[in-house]
Amino acid sequence: MNKTVRLGEFLQMRRSLLQPADVGLPDFGERRRVPGLRRDELAQLAGVGLSYYTRLEQGVSLNASPEVLDALARALGLDEVEQAHLHDLAHATRRGSKRRKLAPEHADDATRQLLGAFGDAPAVVLGRRSDVLAWNRTGHALFAGHLDSHIPDQPDQRPNMARLVFLDAHTRDLFVDWPRKARAVVGKLRLAAGQYPDDPMLALLIGELAMKSTEFATLWSENRVRNWDIAVYRMRHPLVGQMHLNLQTLTIPQESGQRIVVATAEAGSGSQAALHLLAQAGAPVDRQAGPGSETAGTFARAELHDR
Repeated sequence: MNKTVRLGEFLQMRRSLLQPADVGLPDFGERRRVPGLRRDELAQLAGVGLSYYTRLEQGVSLNASPEVLDALARALGLDEVEQAHLHDLAHATRRGSKRRKLAPEHADDATRQLLGAFGDAPAVVLGRRSDVLAWNRTGHALFAGHLDSHIPDQPDQRPNMARLVFLDAHTRDLFVDWPRKARAVVGKLRLAAGQYPDDPMLALLIGELAMKSTEFATLWSENRVRNWDIAVYRMRHPLVGQMHLNLQTLTIPQESGQRIVVATAEAGSGSQAALHLLAQAGAPVDRQAGPGSETAGTFARAELHDR
């Protein structure tokens, strides 16, 4: 997608979400041709000229200063994550046709050592596009036990968490509140698109998801961004049943765009017991496995019910 179009679309979408009353402007009840604030109203709130703001939204003006962007962010009521995203989009337009070459991603030795330090706590290393670069045994069992555990080591076959959430039935069933998870995934991809506008594989991923999932296309059109932080999800695992888990994200400082997502549960809870059983079992029931593989799942569910 054209970088100037991204900036203009973001400004237009956020402007359409505001009503005059939201920003302290009088509303005389006149009928509006389009939803939200008019361009002149937003320009007035931000203290910039209407013609300049119009050129900015249309992608004609490419050199908005940080001060102007901050003023627009305040006028639009953006939070810190959204404000940073606005700056990323504007920075991408200023770079013009100059493309930044991005190195192939992998989990280095230090990252794998950190991954191992989490022990039985499920942990997954994700790249800038949410590709799975590595996982520990329990991380594999929790998020994608139906896949080959060694698949992250094959760059051309690595699973991608966004693709799994939208296109993989097993992963979709893991999240009891799937729509909330889906919105978070799209928001993080939006964030990545602003940070890495020169990543062709990211553009291909977004295009693929938009073509194959109408739900993704609808959420993508909303232009929302989400930060990587802590989130609480109810998960329905095929081996150990339902759990309430905290998914916490840790940034890997030496690797741009890489993060470790770790799942934890409240101490002494049934969810913590379920994670313990999942670590003992090693993986969910494999589709190719024989009848004996179901014994572990039966045992796990029985022990959870006993608690």
